[in-house]
Amino acid sequence: MDKKSLIGLGLIALILGVWLYLSGPTKEQIANSKRIKDSIDLVEREAAAREMALIAAEQAKYDTLKQAVVVSDSVKETVLENKYKDFSVSVNGQEETFVIENENVKATISNKGGVIEKVELKNYHRSGKTENLVLFDKDTTRRFALQLHAYNADNFSTDEFYFKVVKQNANEITLRLETAKPGSYIEYTYSLKPNDYMVKSNIRFAGMENILNQNEEEVELNWGMLYPSQEQHIAKEREVATVYFKQDINSPDYINPTADEAKEINEADVKWVCFKQQFFNATIIADKVFPKSGSQVTLTQLPNSDEFVKRVSARLSIPYNHTPNENFAFNFYFGPNHYNTLKQYDYDLEKIIPMGWSIFSYINKWLVIPLFNSLGNLNMGIVILILTLIVKIILLPIAYKTYMSGAKMRVLKPETDALNEKFGKNADPMKKQQEQMALYRKAGVNPLSGCIPLLLQFPILIALFNFVPAAIELRQQGFLWADDLSTYDSVWTFGEVPFISWAYGDHVSMFALLMFVSTLIYTYMNSNMMPQNNQQMPGMKFMMYFMPVIFLAVMNRYAAGLSWYYFLANVFNFLQNYIIKLIVSDKKIRAKLEDNMKKPVKVSGFQKRLAEMAKQQQQIQQQRANPKGKKK
Repeated sequence: MDKKSLIGLGLIALILGVWLYLSGPTKEQIANSKRIKDSIDLVEREAAAREMALIAAEQAKYDTLKQAVVVSDSVKETVLENKYKDFSVSVNGQEETFVIENENVKATISNKGGVIEKVELKNYHRSGKTENLVLFDKDTTRRFALQLHAYNADNFSTDEFYFKVVKQNANEITLRLETAKPGSYIEYTYSLKPNDYMVKSNIRFAGMENILNQNEEEVELNWGMLYPSQEQHIAKEREVATVYFKQDINSPDYINPTADEAKEINEADVKWVCFKQQFFNATIIADKVFPKSGSQVTLTQLPNSDEFVKRVSARLSIPYNHTPNENFAFNFYFGPNHYNTLKQYDYDLEKIIPMGWSIFSYINKWLVIPLFNSLGNLNMGIVILILTLIVKIILLPIAYKTYMSGAKMRVLKPETDALNEKFGKNADPMKKQQEQMALYRKAGVNPLSGCIPLLLQFPILIALFNFVPAAIELRQQGFLWADDLSTYDSVWTFGEVPFISWAYGDHVSMFALLMFVSTLIYTYMNSNMMPQNNQQMPGMKFMMYFMPVIFLAVMNRYAAGLSWYYFLANVFNFLQNYIIKLIVSDKKIRAKLEDNMKKPVKVSGFQKRLAEMAKQQQQIQQQRANPKGKKK
């Protein structure tokens, strides 16, 4: 580098140094910058200190809260021990469910309270559903619990506690409510036999004699539930759902299904209490008896519910003798209201099924039920047809006698017309009746012979009227247009119409309509067979046609199976009368009566009494018409 270059670089460095010196900060600026920097460092240190203080405070707060929680749990345990004493060890737990089942029943048991909280019937299903029918479940089981009076003052309920499972297999389970005292517990056992609807149950009190009150000899058992709707029409379920009960020395009794009632059943010890639905029931049955003291059953209506039919409950007593080891054995029946199934247990449970009055019930027991059971593999509409045919064959002699009575009255029409003309409208009715009875005696005709056979058919009609709507054999059995013969069929549902819906319903039942039309035709045919009766008793003619109308209003909301039976009965009546008419002509009947009229009249003692009664009635009427004995 030459001399000129060095001089140039030196001048540049000098100029740069002078510029830096002249443009650099003054001492005051440097001091001010230092103060600002120191202030910033101070703020940062204070913020860090505050943050550390907050962290320390939160930690202290957490430690305090944690300590408080520990103290709270400790206090809680103390409170539980003070409240539940020896039962406090079973207050807390995790709810679990367990299942026992066989071919018919699936029962779900909860460890909370050791209760059967759900029962499914595998051979049945709800209307419109395909899954198992749920007889009741957790939502409808209101309660099953023992009320434990302990330590001379406290009252506990077993549904407050958690039970431990000590034994379980596919069809049996044992659950234990433990206490703080070793060897002291309450144990529930449930078991199912194959192909059975009965759940065998047992309650065991082990080492409880020093816990339960010494002055009480019974433990109270409470059981209750809501009836879930199982069928198409909840209104039909409400008509029959109730509570039945059987005392040890009496026949089964029940609460009126339309009542809201709490009924004491303390006349005698209780054998069983049955929560009866339309086609199913849940029943608790003591191996021996439930002591009568304090026993009560309750029925509560639920008219505004679309899901539940009614609420029911029972309060029963279990004997307790304060010994170290006691057992109370009982059974639950969870199943159908099927006559033969209930009867096999020999507890009178079959009496919850309406069979009709005593004499009428035998028709169902000896004819209808055996027929339903023996032909259960056929369509039930066909079974009812076969039942109608059998009944008509049995009643054929009565039907024949009824027809002959009407035919004899009919062929005597010329003579009865002559009597009507002879006496006219203003004649003495008693005198006219005497003449008519004399004609009947002379011809050998008994006017009552046609009425008595008809009366003999009423027991069958009444028996079926009671049983058919309750027959589980007809439940969900379809036939023709009806999908369930146990309730009404509807070919047209027109909805609510003032008065019509109240008197007739909101629908048209085709089976009821067929029954109604066939009854009118049959009534018309019968009235034509005895026209003289219509002339003498016009009010009777009106009633003959009015009664089918009333019957239609009833049957429109009744079981379609019963309307089907009545319709078939009318059809068979038409066929019977047609066949008898072909066999027995009116000419032959007329000839027979003319022969009778030529013979001396034989008056029976009954006919003499009738004549004497008619004579006395005539004398009474004459005395009333002429009370002073004046001659006209």
